Amino acid sequence: MKELNRITLDPAVMGGKACIRRLRLTVGTIVGLLAAGRSREEILKAYPYMEAEDIDQALAYAAWRVEEREGTLPTS
Repeated sequence: MKELNRITLDPAVMGGKACIRRLRLTVGTIVGLLAAGRSREEILKAYPYMEAEDIDQALAYAAWRVEEREGTLPTS
């Protein structure tokens, strides 16, 4: 997977949720807008400080997180 240098996690910004370039705009917001049928062009118009690469990386990050597995570690 390529480096996701536009996705930031900072406890002081949006409660530590994955954000676009330390902005108060979460990956979840972008993915949610796309899922609701908004086009990339509509999103970029609504958030003029965003760039197309931000959307690409938001989707890549979301896909990576969906593939993660959580489990318990042995305790002995």
